[in-house]
This record gives sequence, structure tokens and C-alpha cells, in this order.
Amino acid sequence: MLLITSYKMHMSFPEEIKRIRQRSFLTQQDFAKKIGVAFSTVNRWESGRAKPNLKATKSINAFCLENSIPYETLEEEWLDYKIEK
Repeated sequence: MLLITSYKMHMSFPEEIKRIRQRSFLTQQDFAKKIGVAFSTVNRWESGRAKPNLKATKSINAFCLENSIPYETLEEEWLDYKIEK
């Protein structure tokens, strides 16, 4: 008997932010312009060296709403994500 269970696969915050950007077919530079941050900021988010402040998080949320992209998973990962030093 084969038992198949469904489960939610968790991605890390850097993977989630990259997923949102790529789902919109944007480069890091274009995504940065859309949400009002520097290209290097998006690069640091995706490489796990930083995470957005509240202002940037609100901009990402607005971007997701405008583009019909689910935001809840990113928000959960943002809350749980610890930057590796």
C-alpha cells in the first residue's frame, strides 16, 4: 500500500525572495527598482547576508499584491529567518 501525504515544503527566506522575483521574470536590478531599493540590497537578500527592513517588506508586499503573487510564505520566512554571520 502506497501512502502519499501532502506537506508544505519550506523554503528559506533567500529562496522565497528569489522565487517572487523570478516569478515576475525580473532581474535583481529590475526588482530592486520596482520596490525602491538598491540592486546590491536584493543581491544581499538572495544570498542570505541581509533581510529587508519593515519599509522594504511593505514594498515587497505591495509588489506581490499588484502582481497577484502570494506573500504569506515570504512573510513567515522573513519572521523566522536569522542572518548567518
